[in-house]
Amino acid sequence: MTISAILANHHRDVLAASPHESVGEVVTRLAKNRIGALPVVDGSSVVGIFSERDIVYGIAQHGAEFLTKTVADTMTAPAITVTPDTAILSALSLMSKRRIRHLPVIKDDALVGFVSIGDLVKHRIEKIETEAAAMRDYISMA
Repeated sequence: MTISAILANHHRDVLAASPHESVGEVVTRLAKNRIGALPVVDGSSVVGIFSERDIVYGIAQHGAEFLTKTVADTMTAPAITVTPDTAILSALSLMSKRRIRHLPVIKDDALVGFVSIGDLVKHRIEKIETEAAAMRDYISMA
């Protein structure tokens, strides 16, 4: 299974931040949408990720002044990305090794999706449960 299987169940519109927005504006958008991160897009290129982790580090370093800084000054860059053809297990491994929870999905140098570790784990569990049910059905028929 690949990332494209997960994207098939996602909303088509991907929320993103601009590097020129203030941190305060983006924090408000994260809270409003109850999400933990946004890809940072400049034109059509993903230039970074802005996440809850960036907020925590920024406030620890700069205090309330952090909210007036730009996303470009505070985001994690460069972004680690995957393609729709990336295997789900490969993406999970990448996230585990790099200690990240979100991956922008890029196709032809454009952002086509954004997946979280929760998305990947949920998909994997559903697949395992389906396989287990098929195995139980097979055994009960024997």
